[in-house]
Amino acid sequence: MFEDKSIQEDVIRELDWEPVVHSSEIGVGVKDGIVTLSGLVESYAVKRAIEHAAMRVRGVKAVSSQIEVRPTGPAERTDADIAWAAANALAWNALVPSGRVTVSVTHGWVTLEGTVERRFQRAAAEDAVGDLAGVVGVTNLITLCTAVPAQELKEEIESALARCAGLKSWRIVVEVEGKCARLWGSVGSLAEREEAERAAWSARGICDLSNHLTIETHEQAAVATG
Repeated sequence: MFEDKSIQEDVIRELDWEPVVHSSEIGVGVKDGIVTLSGLVESYAVKRAIEHAAMRVRGVKAVSSQIEVRPTGPAERTDADIAWAAANALAWNALVPSGRVTVSVTHGWVTLEGTVERRFQRAAAEDAVGDLAGVVGVTNLITLCTAVPAQELKEEIESALARCAGLKSWRIVVEVEGKCARLWGSVGSLAEREEAERAAWSARGICDLSNHLTIETHEQAAVATG
């Protein structure tokens, strides 16, 4: 079983390994496998990199981010500057459908609205604006609109999970009702849980996803299968 002290040490090492992160400025606390991150960074992009690094560590069940973004010096931008840059970033991004996403900015916080057909397009829009200088956070209100029969959607998700090399898909149960999907079962790490969710979101027509996958240690999995 992973102990909190060991997880904390591994998260700190992973932050040291992440090139865009100054790990000495980030506080890492762990309780019952839940990682709490704290500190001050200059960009939303760095905050996301820190969170993703922590999620990669085996034994981490969830990440609570209390990191504050406070742009200073060259990283500071007015809301008008950010809005202009965000609109251009979306227009130049080949994965974001033209004219389907609108941007508003308040005190450096970007809000995206609109409608797209696939989840990767929604994610691409968020990624496009999330790395811009001056952005302190992103609220993604973009909705999905594609009609796919529930059984076909279920089969697509199950096939996507089966193709993931790092997942034991037979331990995951997929339920679909309308445009909403639910994942049940267990995986070996938070990274695997995120990978399963990413694979499910790639299916056509899914508008909502509830991830109920639990994280088991190797010892727990051995007992369950033995």
